[in-house]
Amino acid sequence: MECCCHEKTKHRTAQEQKNLTNRLSRIEGQVRGLRDMLQKDAYCTDILVQVSAVNAALNSFSKELLASHIRTCVADGIRRGDDEVIDELVTTLQKLMK
Repeated sequence: MECCCHEKTKHRTAQEQKNLTNRLSRIEGQVRGLRDMLQKDAYCTDILVQVSAVNAALNSFSKELLASHIRTCVADGIRRGDDEVIDELVTTLQKLMK
């Protein structure tokens, strides 16, 4: 596992990078689809259902990224005795739960 370094960067494996990029590309397509629906005067509830799908996709992306962060960056920080990593995680979780 690759750890986060003190400069706040994260090296990801090629597979992890590919998986996350693919997810974001699908989300981009969904957002473009929303714009197209709006421009084509689609019915409000149809658009709202698609907005819900985009939100779910973003939440799924966030969960995957958060899990990776905890397994690597947070765990490595704890092993190094860096308690600040826990405070950072708590702050991040508070922001995600708004």
